[in-house]
Amino acid sequence: MTHVSKDAADLSRRTALTGLAGGAGVLLAGGCTPSGATSAQGPTPSRTGSATGSADGATPGVMTLFKDPGFNFNGLLALGAAGQGAGEVGEVLTAVNEINKAGPSAQTYTGTFKNLGDRLMVAPVASKAGTETTRLRALRASQYYGQALFFVLGSDDPGGEEGLYKSGRRSWDTFCRLSDPPPVTADVPYGRTPLPVWFFRPDDSGERRPTVILTNGSDGQNVDMWTYGVQAALERGWNALVYDGPGQGQLLFVDRVVFTPRWETVVTPLVDWLVARSDVDADRIALTGLSMAGDLAPRAAAFENRIAALVAMPGVLTPWLGFPPEIRKILTPDKAETNNIWNKQVVPELTPAEAATLKKRFEPFSVPAMLAARDGKMFTDFYTPAQLIKSLDITDVVGRITMPTLVLDYDYEQFYPGQPRLMFDKLTSPKDYVKLTAATGAQLHCSPMAPQQHCEVVFDWLQKTLPGR
Repeated sequence: MTHVSKDAADLSRRTALTGLAGGAGVLLAGGCTPSGATSAQGPTPSRTGSATGSADGATPGVMTLFKDPGFNFNGLLALGAAGQGAGEVGEVLTAVNEINKAGPSAQTYTGTFKNLGDRLMVAPVASKAGTETTRLRALRASQYYGQALFFVLGSDDPGGEEGLYKSGRRSWDTFCRLSDPPPVTADVPYGRTPLPVWFFRPDDSGERRPTVILTNGSDGQNVDMWTYGVQAALERGWNALVYDGPGQGQLLFVDRVVFTPRWETVVTPLVDWLVARSDVDADRIALTGLSMAGDLAPRAAAFENRIAALVAMPGVLTPWLGFPPEIRKILTPDKAETNNIWNKQVVPELTPAEAATLKKRFEPFSVPAMLAARDGKMFTDFYTPAQLIKSLDITDVVGRITMPTLVLDYDYEQFYPGQPRLMFDKLTSPKDYVKLTAATGAQLHCSPMAPQQHCEVVFDWLQKTLPGR
């Protein structure tokens, strides 16, 4: 018989979900420190707070769009994307006002942003949209569909998730098709399900250029890669590769392929595809990882030595630690015991909002969990996806990384506090550390209000690390 700790056996709704119900908006209460790059000698120690799920502390020092931290964080992402054209301040704030007036909920948030995406995908009132207008509206629409997609599992139509993803994908593809030059699209071989890729170039001259592979996190969409890298790369004369990996985009929502802990098996075929191209400088291929991909990209770079530079945004060693300890305690060494605790003691006490958060957090790691959520049900197997998340730990492989590496950190990092510094300390390759701070509005996970600053830091470092010849 497997021993179960009293802490696990006595889980209640409140203890189990402390800090989790806020979803993407779980924030920190801590001090701010100056940002700046630091050499291999190490960064100046800084004070970091502890995670809380309090709505009262949802947005320390930042704009409050919603009292709910999950809605607020996602709204800030949409607002910040306006700097790269992947949003419009007036459109976002109008949507925020509509949601607050109706009463913030997964239903009102999803419905409002979906309707906004739908409106942008038709011609403006009393006019026929030109090509450029259609292109730019499609980019913003893909942002708004992505906003709706994030909360759809908690809405009245969770079964509409795949259709909503496809709406966002159509708008993204429209934007790409009308770009000049349009990105090269392809399906790169990967197991039984190819990886869709979009290869952006500053022009179609065929010039050999440095190239950045942009890796998304656990719940981002392609439009986020435009905001966090594509436009910045093109403006600096770089190529940029966007792709859907397992657990992301098409592979998750349509092909039903979940995350893999061996991310080098994803990146290596992408590098193979790039080095075969005459317009790619094979000696200057960089790899970035946003959000949870701050774990995935370093894992790949530890085994793929053709990567010339690596950026972790932020550095993540152990994604499982992004879940509160009360949730982690549910997992025991025994599958049956773990699932018994989950189904008998935790699930029956979940509120609808808490259940929706858990469904969203676990769906990229379990197809049964995703399909159950689309059917309006809670998944019953907690053990399997939890073990997959645990397997993403890269603590023991970071020392294999040999290329120059930039590790980003953020004031009030919600999900992985302290992990960027731990990664930096474990690296033995040439390395730099930058902390983006509240002093310039760049706080919170991935600097949602300051993606332009974020890209400036990343690409200034890349251009210094991989200079032209």
